[in-house]
Amino acid sequence: QIKKGNFVIHLTQLFLSRPLDTQSETMSDSEQYAMENVDAGASETIPMEAGQIKKGGYIMIKGKPCKVLNISVSKTGKHGHAKCNFTATDIFTGKKLEDMVPSTHGTTVPIVKRSEWEIIDIGEEGELTLMDEGGNQKTDVNLPSYPETMAQEIRDAWNDGENQVSVTVQAAVGIEQVVAFKKENNAA
Repeated sequence: QIKKGNFVIHLTQLFLSRPLDTQSETMSDSEQYAMENVDAGASETIPMEAGQIKKGGYIMIKGKPCKVLNISVSKTGKHGHAKCNFTATDIFTGKKLEDMVPSTHGTTVPIVKRSEWEIIDIGEEGELTLMDEGGNQKTDVNLPSYPETMAQEIRDAWNDGENQVSVTVQAAVGIEQVVAFKKENNAA
């Protein structure tokens, strides 16, 4: 006669002591591959509770990546949710956007990356040829359209290759844009 409790323990020990067969290892490898695939496509934004977003942080509003300028939190009403009122600017256009989200509800936050590049060439249409410290080239970025004067300021600073100019490229949700530039002091 086997008691129920002993039977469960005996089965657990049996499963723990069995070596994994090669088929299950292959399966986990393919699952890992599938997860990497999913992660690569979904890594442009991450979920976050609205109450966790701080001033100066980022938030997606109407599908646009935005930098938070101000947050005002309203008191809990008769339905029990405090609401966060976000005032933010689109990080690529500078346009001001607003959104109101209950503080306990989820929203999305863009993953924003910034990288430094040196200008190698500026084409007639404003297309840039850039190089990073590792010698990697980038040719899929144009002179910025926002702010309006920055494109001409970069051209003037670069002066047809007479000066060394580095730019900061900001990337989020599949968009890359030059957001800052710096004229390097060339030691002659």
